[in-house]
Amino acid sequence: MKEISINPVTRIEGHANIKINIDDNNNVSSAHFQVVELRGFEKFLIGSAIEEAPRITPRICGICPTSHHVASAKAIDQIFGAELPGTAKKLRELLMAGQFIHSHSLHFFMLAAPDFLIGHDAPAGDRNLVGLVKSEPKLAKAAIEVRKFGQRLTEAVGGKPIHPTTCIPGGISAALSEQKRAELLEMAKKALAISQEGWNTAKTVLDSADKSFGAVETAFMGLSENSKFSIYDGPAVILGKDKSETGRFSGVEYLNFIEEYSEDWSYLKFARLKSGDYYRVGPLARLNIASEMGTPLANAALSEYKEAFGDFTQTTLAYNIARYIELLACCEKAVSLLSDSSICGKDIRCKTDDILNTRGVGIIEAPRGTLIHDYSVDDKGFITKCNLIVATCQNNYAMDRGVEDVAGKVIQNGVLSESAANKIEMVIRAYDPCISCATHAIGKMPISIDICRNGYKKM
Repeated sequence: MKEISINPVTRIEGHANIKINIDDNNNVSSAHFQVVELRGFEKFLIGSAIEEAPRITPRICGICPTSHHVASAKAIDQIFGAELPGTAKKLRELLMAGQFIHSHSLHFFMLAAPDFLIGHDAPAGDRNLVGLVKSEPKLAKAAIEVRKFGQRLTEAVGGKPIHPTTCIPGGISAALSEQKRAELLEMAKKALAISQEGWNTAKTVLDSADKSFGAVETAFMGLSENSKFSIYDGPAVILGKDKSETGRFSGVEYLNFIEEYSEDWSYLKFARLKSGDYYRVGPLARLNIASEMGTPLANAALSEYKEAFGDFTQTTLAYNIARYIELLACCEKAVSLLSDSSICGKDIRCKTDDILNTRGVGIIEAPRGTLIHDYSVDDKGFITKCNLIVATCQNNYAMDRGVEDVAGKVIQNGVLSESAANKIEMVIRAYDPCISCATHAIGKMPISIDICRNGYKKM
């Protein structure tokens, strides 16, 4: 048996393995993306008061806590039969924009950019954030500035820069002051200017890349408001491989379309459509579904993107450029919301005294894709059942198949070079997986790529 280990796989959130099986002719026979962390939040939420869920679930992850906070609050709004005041909804949308700005700027500039701007064949010692700072200091500084705004926006609206607390049943717990609005607006305008300038670089990052890497054909799913990009409102729309719409849902009926399942090589659950088709979520899916972004600069960027990749694309590495367009859209959205003085209104919560429904489903778009929080409660409001479906689980199949696709192309004579290993990692990084969200990790486990002659079955 030949065994090669890379420890760690770099520039992803969380811990995972890649297992690659080599046959007797030194060719790749199969490969799998493997996660071996423990999933726990769905169980220990049971017995908690439903009002506690928006405070508990952000602890799932330090990268996308806002997404869990807002999805949880949306589910609870349904349980209390709450209709949000207009100002509360605007503040939640602003909070979500902050999450996207923080997360997308972090991933694009600091995790993905070294592969494209420094080079995927560059030595590992150079192909990282420090290398980016050395080679592109102006770009690195700009990235930090944009990410800082995302964090400050989350802190101002959510109460904390990490693990926000302000979303409550029926609205939000703290109004935005006029002074804070003015301060954030200036930061938003600066972040938008930086992001606009960065588009000229972002749209070229795949010019010299092998766009066939990670090839997989799937359906796609994401929220949409009348074919417009949306991260808070609208039904989830499913498009088949041929771009035809095959379904849409907005609540408990998600179970009519999606099913979860497991494979024996990973603790990370998989999700597929009940039709048997596999699907993807996240920036690539959202831009396949959207015909417009809803803001001028992002609309123009979307037109350039679709001219390059087509109106509907399966290109995995295009996730990186799609992600940047969403960053641009959310910076514009933040400027728009903060330019409206009504966002400082005091009507930020409706009355929520009684449990009106024993089940609530909150669906939003997290930076990595569609996020579903599904809670059932007893008549006193204590959680009796919980199901969380996160983006990384929904993209699990595509990552698993993408790993095998690239491994078969880059491994020569059973030998995994440093350059080949990074090309495999690039496919995983395109999805920006959040392993903590997907598995709710306890403890620390290494990340490695192993090659062995026998083991896992081919999917």
